[in-house]
Amino acid sequence: MHFGKTFNLEVAYPIGKPAKDHKFDLVSDDGGIIVETKNYTWTSGNNVPSAKMSVLNEAVFYLQHAPMNTQKVLVINVDRHLIRNETLAAYYVRTYRHLLDNVSVMEFDQNTGLLNIIV
Repeated sequence: MHFGKTFNLEVAYPIGKPAKDHKFDLVSDDGGIIVETKNYTWTSGNNVPSAKMSVLNEAVFYLQHAPMNTQKVLVINVDRHLIRNETLAAYYVRTYRHLLDNVSVMEFDQNTGLLNIIV
C-alpha cells in the first residue's frame, strides 16, 4: 500500500469536452490519486522504444485531463539501459519533461517493491 492509501483497479473517469470515460489503471479509494502504469523496457538492442514513448505521452495526456484536484502519477517499471546506465523512466523524464506539467513520474522496482520518485 503506497501513499498510505488503498487503490482500486481500472476506475473510469470522464475526461475531455465532451466528456468520455477513460479507465485509469489505479485510483485511490478517496479519488485523490490517479495512476497510469506501464511495464516497459528498453528494446532488445538497447535502443529507445519509440512507439512505447508515444504511449507514455498518451498516458500523460489522459492524466492531464483527469480532475484538477487529483494527484496524477505515471509509474514505469524499472529497466536500466546496459550502456547508458539510465532507467527508462529517467530517460522519459529527461526527454519529455516539457509535456509533464502536473504529472509526477515514478518508477517501480518489481524485485524490491520500491517506488522511486523521478519527478
